[in-house]
Amino acid sequence: MAIDGRNLQILANYCAAAADAMAFTLMRTAHSTFVKETEDFSCQIVSRDGLAFASPRSFGAPWYSGIDYGPVLALIDSYEEGDICITNDSYAGNVATHSPDIHIWKPVFHGGEIVCFVVGHIHNTDVGGAVPASLSRSLTDIVQEGIRIPPLKIVRHGELNEEVARIMRLNVRAPEQNWGDFKAQIASVNVGERKIHDIIARFGVTDFLQGIEGILDYAEAQARSIIKTIPDGEYFYADFADEDGEGGFPCRVAITLRVSGDTLELDYTGSDPQLASSLNMPTGGRERHPLALVGVTYVLSTLDRNLLLNAGTLRPTRAILPPGTVMNCEAPAAVGMRSLTCALSQIATLGVFSQAIPDRLPANSPGGNSIMNIRTTDSANRSVVASLGPVGGGAGGTPRHDGPDGSGGLSAFLKNTPIEINEAEVPIHFHRYGLAADSAGAGRYRGGLATEMAFEVFAPNTTVTARNRNRSVFASAGVLGGESGGLSHFRTLRNGTAIEHGNTDVIHCQPGDIVEVRGPGAGGYGLPVERDVQQVVQDVRCGFVSEQVARDSYGVALREGEIDEVETARLRAEMRSSAAQHFDHGMARSAFEAIWTPERYRVLTAFLAAAPVSWRHFLKQQVFTAVAADSDASMDVIFADLRGRYSV
Repeated sequence: MAIDGRNLQILANYCAAAADAMAFTLMRTAHSTFVKETEDFSCQIVSRDGLAFASPRSFGAPWYSGIDYGPVLALIDSYEEGDICITNDSYAGNVATHSPDIHIWKPVFHGGEIVCFVVGHIHNTDVGGAVPASLSRSLTDIVQEGIRIPPLKIVRHGELNEEVARIMRLNVRAPEQNWGDFKAQIASVNVGERKIHDIIARFGVTDFLQGIEGILDYAEAQARSIIKTIPDGEYFYADFADEDGEGGFPCRVAITLRVSGDTLELDYTGSDPQLASSLNMPTGGRERHPLALVGVTYVLSTLDRNLLLNAGTLRPTRAILPPGTVMNCEAPAAVGMRSLTCALSQIATLGVFSQAIPDRLPANSPGGNSIMNIRTTDSANRSVVASLGPVGGGAGGTPRHDGPDGSGGLSAFLKNTPIEINEAEVPIHFHRYGLAADSAGAGRYRGGLATEMAFEVFAPNTTVTARNRNRSVFASAGVLGGESGGLSHFRTLRNGTAIEHGNTDVIHCQPGDIVEVRGPGAGGYGLPVERDVQQVVQDVRCGFVSEQVARDSYGVALREGEIDEVETARLRAEMRSSAAQHFDHGMARSAFEAIWTPERYRVLTAFLAAAPVSWRHFLKQQVFTAVAADSDASMDVIFADLRGRYSV
């Protein structure tokens, strides 16, 4: 049949259904909770050149819908039927972006020729390394982050490479769990291969190959049409992680967005230097790397829900990723916490677009979603390594409604794990898992509430990791008068005493310890005084907002659960009736940026860019220490002193 408009859509639906089948197979046969419940995995069908043209429509992680496997496909000399390849090396093709992400790919042959590849990844709960669950911002070298597998054939002509398999199982903390997940991956790509053969039988190989290009071209055309509705111009936004390493200084991700007609450019110049911690992103400088452009995918799909998501979606966009920075690190930098930096890049992307089209986009989600993992022992003294699920915030308030509570925005794809599953598989007891009151930023449409979790451990030498801890200092922003969201916290209750952990992401527990973690809340949209009084009352009755916050933030006075009309009118008359600025970042960031102005960051960026990559984080720390001692210090004097001391 001819691949015209109608049949192209039919083919796209068939391919998406094939990707769905791959995802269902993986999710239903995986062993780890993090895959079968949280759904941190991806499945794609990619062209012979490696461009993704089909992904699951409602399963797994959407970050990879625009992925280009081309660089890693080229690292295998030749392919034959029955081959399956594997890698988790972040510096080999920049497809696997931290060690726990095991990527596999299988060529699909027809008539002796490759017609496409079926691919996918899972996030393994543990791949060995220095800490349980393999990831911590304290790690400084990728070698510390677990076993690394270079691109190779794990299955050749349908036969498993047992030598490599034994190495993989030997170097992880939960080998049976990991191997069960790997077999689920194998089943997934095998299902994908069968589905592709079914599609070719229906459409014919010529139309199938033409259709792949048609699907990519159609997504590109859709994206360009959406971009044309965005006002041309240059827009800037930056966001910060609380720390660039353990006990460190803030980590900055900055974007200058340039909109011109139907094209976009995201310039990450001004982002932090490559760090001596694991927040670095191994993008290889590729201008359409999916992790650097996830925010663009989210924005475009928000503006048009009918947008096809594939590699064609990103063709009108390019990213400038300066080498030797947190957005484009060089080996052997640690990269395990790149998901936190990726979240910052998404927040910054939404921030720049919000300035261009504020009436079409929500306030930012908070980021800083803690992925809770545990290593403990059960009553039979067997080691248990498991993910307990994400603890994060909701989505930002939108121009039309409140942000979703507990999930949404940047972390919408991470499903929560039911308490019953966790308690059945892990010897812990939950005291609480739910929404956190007063955590959402106030607004005409409030932000989404954060989640909070509290659980008790019973075994000595238990280790808990909270990957991506953030937002305990800098709050998520509100927009157009909306208030910033609530801060996160992480603590242990031991014998009645609270031990605060701040942004520490690995803690060691004793029997009887209760671990408490709360995510950050999302920012509000619009002035709180404009929120309907009955909506405020409903939030109070649901336990989402306290009476004190209803009074202080919304100007709604309650007396014995009922509205005090006179006092409410007085309070609202005294409240601010216009937005002071586009964003409300909260007190901590406002105080920080009063010292660390855009100009100060501009000269710091130039100074660090001229230094060797291995010196950049050290020099950044020296500059920040000097400014902390004297906030009025001249940057030129600080730089001259450092050049004299270290000859850089």
